[in-house]
Amino acid sequence: MSVSEAVSTASKAWTGSVSDDEQPKAPILIGIATALGAMLWLGPYLGVNAVLLPAKVEIIDPTNKASIIALLSGSAMVFATLANIIIGGLSDLTRSRWGRRTPWLIVGSVGCFVMLLVFNAVQTVPLLVVSWCLYQVFLNALVAPIVAAIADRVAPKHRGLISSIYAFGYVIGQYGGQLVGAQFLGPKIGTGIIVMSVLTLLCGPVTVLLMREQSSLGMEKKSFTWDMFVQHFIFPVKDCRDFYLALFGKMLVNTATTAIMAYQLYILSDYIHLDTAGQKKYVSIISMLLMVTAIVMSIVAGPISDKIKSRKIPVAFAALLVAIGVAMPMVSSAPWTMVAYGAIAGLGMGIFFAVDQALNIEVLPNAENAAKDLGILNLANTGSQLLGPIVAAAIVLVSGGSYYGLFPVCAAVSLIGAVLIMMIKRVK
Repeated sequence: MSVSEAVSTASKAWTGSVSDDEQPKAPILIGIATALGAMLWLGPYLGVNAVLLPAKVEIIDPTNKASIIALLSGSAMVFATLANIIIGGLSDLTRSRWGRRTPWLIVGSVGCFVMLLVFNAVQTVPLLVVSWCLYQVFLNALVAPIVAAIADRVAPKHRGLISSIYAFGYVIGQYGGQLVGAQFLGPKIGTGIIVMSVLTLLCGPVTVLLMREQSSLGMEKKSFTWDMFVQHFIFPVKDCRDFYLALFGKMLVNTATTAIMAYQLYILSDYIHLDTAGQKKYVSIISMLLMVTAIVMSIVAGPISDKIKSRKIPVAFAALLVAIGVAMPMVSSAPWTMVAYGAIAGLGMGIFFAVDQALNIEVLPNAENAAKDLGILNLANTGSQLLGPIVAAAIVLVSGGSYYGLFPVCAAVSLIGAVLIMMIKRVK
């Protein structure tokens, strides 16, 4: 979509969806907006969650670091789940001259900025938990509206391509955030968290300026009734079999990778036995491999999915690659196995990110609830970022402090996710 087309469209009353006939050309500007938005919320989030948060916890209480990470993850998962549903529903119902998504994107950016600064300043475990949970609330004010913009503004025939563009930004955020975060390990942890807070502050304004959302004042306003509440603020209950297969399949695949990523610092130190310099080196190498391989596949996979008219097969194949990748450190405790993990899992996640978002949109029970339902589906992303460390902590605890059990369990989890995805009936 050109700038002139975007301005023209912005003057019309927004209806909430676009058909193939109404959109002969792919809305590339929407793809760029969502890609930058994803990069600017996910990169800082993972830079903190996967690298700087574990490092900060290790300084505060090195003896109980694994348990504290699990506590932070578990508490945050509850807040993220509630925020996804509530903010997604409120976003769908928002009527303003700036549209349904724009106000939430601005509020989310500012809130994340403030709460990361607070998280950086606190030095006790209870305050870490409180500030991290509040950060999750504002983070989901960014996540749900950005994802919903694809359902709002992109016709079905273009979703593979636009999902690929979105995935390009998502992948850079997924792995680039950790790469940047690793540069602040050591005495610069606080500086790193401040940098991440500033980047998140840019997320909403950048997305809004490029997206140029239409006014939602012309859309039907809904009175508060029980039926309205169930539709907009409750998990789907009708025609939702494929929706939940997509949700849990996606969550399992993502959990397999995030369990490894969340504990990669400890894997490198306690399983591979690297010193601080070695950890910094290999976190950078692994993150770069994950990012580069995923970027390459994210560019290619979406258009191929459109061409072969299939979503399930590419996504299930991606889950298989992830399973192989996360199993690699079983072979040896030598550093090369983590490098192999980065290369193979990166290929899988690139395909997964590119095609899975298009699959998610096509299993929605009701397009009117796009932000709420896509927000719930996105719990597979944000939820797995929180669930992964809990799973990893449980495995390490049961194994008496050994990290070896992580690898076969995570491989099995990803394979189960692939099976669930292949059980979806509505999508080819």
